[in-house]
Amino acid sequence: MTGVEPCVDLVITVLNEADAIDQLLESIAVQTLRPRRVVVVDGGSSDGTRERMARWAGRLPLTILPAPGASIAAGRNLALAAVDAPVVAVTDAGVRLEPNWLAELVAPFDRSANPPDVVSGFFVADPRSVFELALAATTLPDEADVAPDRFLPSSRSVAFRRTLVDGGIAYPDWLDYCEDLIFDLRLRRAGARFEFRPSARVWFRPRSTPRDYWSQYFRYARGDGKAGLFPRRHALRYLTYLGLLPALVLVRDWRLRAVAGVAALAYVRRPWMRLWRRRGPVETSDLAAAAALVPALRLIGDLAKMAGYPAGLAWRARRYGIQRDWRSIPDGRLVRGDEVGPEA
Repeated sequence: MTGVEPCVDLVITVLNEADAIDQLLESIAVQTLRPRRVVVVDGGSSDGTRERMARWAGRLPLTILPAPGASIAAGRNLALAAVDAPVVAVTDAGVRLEPNWLAELVAPFDRSANPPDVVSGFFVADPRSVFELALAATTLPDEADVAPDRFLPSSRSVAFRRTLVDGGIAYPDWLDYCEDLIFDLRLRRAGARFEFRPSARVWFRPRSTPRDYWSQYFRYARGDGKAGLFPRRHALRYLTYLGLLPALVLVRDWRLRAVAGVAALAYVRRPWMRLWRRRGPVETSDLAAAAALVPALRLIGDLAKMAGYPAGLAWRARRYGIQRDWRSIPDGRLVRGDEVGPEA
């Protein structure tokens, strides 16, 4: 690849995205580096998404694969099986891409010295209300929050070498949420070299209602439970809410209550800092209202996770031995980007 413009295919999965699909496809059409192919797997849309996508066939090298009932993971695997460029980029419906997103995302692969196997792009908030502004600060990191060597990319913004897929690494099609995290962990376990590229940015709109936010984080935590991820992190949350907080309510020592109050403020400090950094053109009154929402959003998210995680564990217990454990690496060894061919 070195010395020539990278050849890259783009894969996407959609389901009932009629309201957002044009924004995404428009942002693909104006990329400074055009993908060779755009493969979209439709999981069975019934709102006109496929018809809206079909209108873009003249502007984009678009292939639409219907797959009714397919999960996001299964849809991505289907899309990956349909492409053959040496580099594959992945994004999601519900985002819009910076015009130089794809060029920035694939540029490191063409580097002659120590090129990566995986490039982790970034995503930034695109809020359209005070609630969404507060939710974005609560749930979406800033670049300053990221430790590049530990960052696991969202499949809203990632690219990787085709040889990784040829080697057998796939999205876990038994998992409905957190599938991109498992994919990343499989890549890391196989020894893939990651590079963080925050200049490859997509804009992502947060959920617009408390109910949608609850559902999102319930499903994320349920996915953690299904995959057996982060047991200590979830245990600490239960300990805090079901043990320490009730104990502090009952205790009469004002010093312990003061410590608890400081800890609570520390828990919302980072979202407040993000709000301040993102203030830009935001009205002062909106910024204050968003800051006031942050503690409630922290609570809603934690309760959603506490409800979702045991649901995932119960699912895992019923199906133990049926679903593949994410730690199992498929047959076939990782082929480095500077090697040639899947059998190199």
